[in-house]
Amino acid sequence: MDTHPVEIRRTLVRLERPTRQAWLVWGCAALIYLAAVFHRGSLGVAGPQALERFAVGPAALSTFTVLQVGIYAAMQIPTGILVDRFGARRVLTAAALLLGFGQVLFAVAESYPLGLTARAVLGIGDALTWVSVLRLVAAYFPPRIYPLVVTFSSALGALGGVAATFPLTILLDQLGWTGTFLLVGAATAGYAAVAATVVRDVPRGEHAPSRPRVGSPAELAHGVRSTWTIPATRLAFWVHFSTMFVMNALTLLWGYPYLIEGLGMRPRLAGVVLSVLIIGQIVGGPIMGTIIGRTPPHRMPIVLTYLVIALLGLALLIAWPGGQPPLPVVVVAFLIFAFGGPVSATAFALVRDYNPRSSVGTATGIANTAGHTATALAVLAMGILLQLTADPTDITDYRIALLAPLTLLLLGLERTTTWWRRTRSVVLAAQERGDEVPVRVRRHRWDRRSTR
Repeated sequence: MDTHPVEIRRTLVRLERPTRQAWLVWGCAALIYLAAVFHRGSLGVAGPQALERFAVGPAALSTFTVLQVGIYAAMQIPTGILVDRFGARRVLTAAALLLGFGQVLFAVAESYPLGLTARAVLGIGDALTWVSVLRLVAAYFPPRIYPLVVTFSSALGALGGVAATFPLTILLDQLGWTGTFLLVGAATAGYAAVAATVVRDVPRGEHAPSRPRVGSPAELAHGVRSTWTIPATRLAFWVHFSTMFVMNALTLLWGYPYLIEGLGMRPRLAGVVLSVLIIGQIVGGPIMGTIIGRTPPHRMPIVLTYLVIALLGLALLIAWPGGQPPLPVVVVAFLIFAFGGPVSATAFALVRDYNPRSSVGTATGIANTAGHTATALAVLAMGILLQLTADPTDITDYRIALLAPLTLLLLGLERTTTWWRRTRSVVLAAQERGDEVPVRVRRHRWDRRSTR
């Protein structure tokens, strides 16, 4: 009888503040995510060497990015199902192995098809990381600091993007293509042993949630549909869709050409301006995480405010008289876009609050699909618009290309607003029935009376 109150007290302590084990498990998992972001962006500075190595043009080279991002997006729902079924530890271990193997294969690839295969393997490994990290954060950290840890995880991952710039350039100069990618690939694969040893799906003393069996495709589809029918899951999808893709599209492919060819910046200055997208994530992550964690009712107003400001930033770059916005305007616009990453953490807070624990992985996968799908659409649409123009070095053509993310932002704003109202109506109805809700809301005149 004496042990029961002790166990209760231990549980309450964990609910109040994270344990040392929580930070250890999180740190181990977050390092795999950092490695994934590094591998994802490794082609950026290696692009000129890749053109020569694979004997391809810029259009074929861009296929590497579109393929990897497309696979990442397509894998998010399957990853959620895998995490729900097998646990984050196994999935993260597999991710480290795939990332390492994919980069080793890229190191020795000399043909374009083999290079594409290597990037596809990297895309699969990359896709397995983020949902797994979020599942561990949900298991180990109390709700009040969950958004902070999520945004801090994202900021730590952004350091992988930093490592894929100047440090990777130095490695390529010193070791060459094969030596560099063999080294980082082998190191990542070796780290799988650390993940398998350190990471645990739930804290000590807790039982893992029941794991659904892997059923038939029809049963899996039914589970995804059931999760999708939750209005908050739809809201999380559109929040993620809308907030992060502009930053991603500029970071992964089109930001540097826009600055160099469109605005005529010197390469070194363009690199500094582009780094604002990464620095903004690192600085903005903990700030946004603290705000949305401590004041949950403010989460959606923050999202909608960000979307409006981002729309204004894009419109300013497009419509600036003469087509040449001054450097301070460009820097401020890029800084605004950078905050889309931290703001997108709202989607995962919504998933955690409004989904059963047994399906959090699936719901997280659904939400995480959105931003990367939007990224692939924006990258592809901008490329098509530039291809259709006569002179891709003309600023007018880049202004036309920026209409693609502007259109996607408008779509995202409309859908996010719609599903926010629908989610509010469900929460308000639950409150009026006397049910417990994660975040209490006040009814306004513009609130929907039903979910139809």
